[in-house]
Amino acid sequence: MKNTWKSISIQSLKLLLVFFLLFPVSPACAAILIDHSSTDITIIPQNWLTSAKQSLHIAYGHTSHGSQLTSGMTGLIGFANGGGLGLSLPQDIFNWNRGGTGGALDLREGDGYGSGDMDHDCGYYPNWINETRDYLGTPDPATGLGTTNPEINVIIWSWCGEASGYTEQQMIDQYLAPMSQLETEYPGVTFVYMTGHSDGSGEGGNLHARNQQIKNYAIQNNKVLYDFYDIELYDPDGNYYGDKAVNDHCDYDSDGNGSRDSNWATDWQNSHIEGTDWYSCGCAHSQALNCNRKAYAAWNLFARIAGWPGVGADTDPPVRTDGSPSGMLPAGTTQATLSLQTDENATCKYTTTENTAYNAMTVTFSGTGATAHSASITGLRDGDVYNYYVRCRDGAGNVNSDDFTISFRVGDAMAMESVLHLMLKEK
Repeated sequence: MKNTWKSISIQSLKLLLVFFLLFPVSPACAAILIDHSSTDITIIPQNWLTSAKQSLHIAYGHTSHGSQLTSGMTGLIGFANGGGLGLSLPQDIFNWNRGGTGGALDLREGDGYGSGDMDHDCGYYPNWINETRDYLGTPDPATGLGTTNPEINVIIWSWCGEASGYTEQQMIDQYLAPMSQLETEYPGVTFVYMTGHSDGSGEGGNLHARNQQIKNYAIQNNKVLYDFYDIELYDPDGNYYGDKAVNDHCDYDSDGNGSRDSNWATDWQNSHIEGTDWYSCGCAHSQALNCNRKAYAAWNLFARIAGWPGVGADTDPPVRTDGSPSGMLPAGTTQATLSLQTDENATCKYTTTENTAYNAMTVTFSGTGATAHSASITGLRDGDVYNYYVRCRDGAGNVNSDDFTISFRVGDAMAMESVLHLMLKEK
């Protein structure tokens, strides 16, 4: 039978306040972002894999799409034991089970579409919030953990397809704000944010915007994010499919004719060796390679939560190039497209006031999040000079501290006519 915990008592709130006064939370560290760049399982040190298994107790609520992580994790055990990807680690090092018996990682899956603990996914509002509180129980102000399952120190909820239909406000009200509230109630628990799976709508689709909203929130507020979506946009060689209508099955439009005719996962599998470069495993709605990469990223996530700093931590902000437009635009031009490139995935903003800090900028490029950034501007007038100042933030939270200026002028038809008139008069 489930424990039902519907509200924090006044006494608990007082105790929680005392906890914060006596044990102030240290300043938040940088966000942990797990995405396609976190899918190299070979670089995670063995001691951090062991540390994750020893220190983490994870509850994971998901339905079918979310099972991609655990399906991949199950297949990874035998793949690693057999030396796949050149791994030479102790046997069964990637074992996991409910309870963490036998030295395995303690990962407890929810009841999926049933009615048990942590059932369904985070698209079922407010069920997922109530399920979390029911499972953790009343907060213990001395530990910041729950009292019903006091060993649980990591909570993960995945999406199914619901994020595709959310509005910006719904995402705030039904996901981002509740997650932050739970973090406040249970300061000893790490809550992992997640993006929704790709749905074929591409960079201009609502899903892309909502996933970017989640990612931006995670970066700006130093959260832990497993970017499920981003992992599906890249193959192991780093080729990008996010602009090719890719879906959760890894199908994409290879020739731009509006029809998905190729599959990046099966293409890669067919050109590589099973058991050496990749492994077969169940993978709901998708291909084995996608679940392979979801598993690699999951273990990267666990190691990072356990304290591993990662390899070659990125401390450099994005490099910005190829700003456009520039020079003189033709007289009569009333609108244009601002654009630039960055050397890594980034979110870029702009303003017309120079030396404005990134966080103080209020206008985000409408097309941003990858390496190409664009925004439409209107209301241009003949004879005017325009300066737009751009700053960007990468996935590691590095922000430009200087302006990248996109400057241009719109020609003045009347001025040109006057000059031409003078030239003709002199002749």
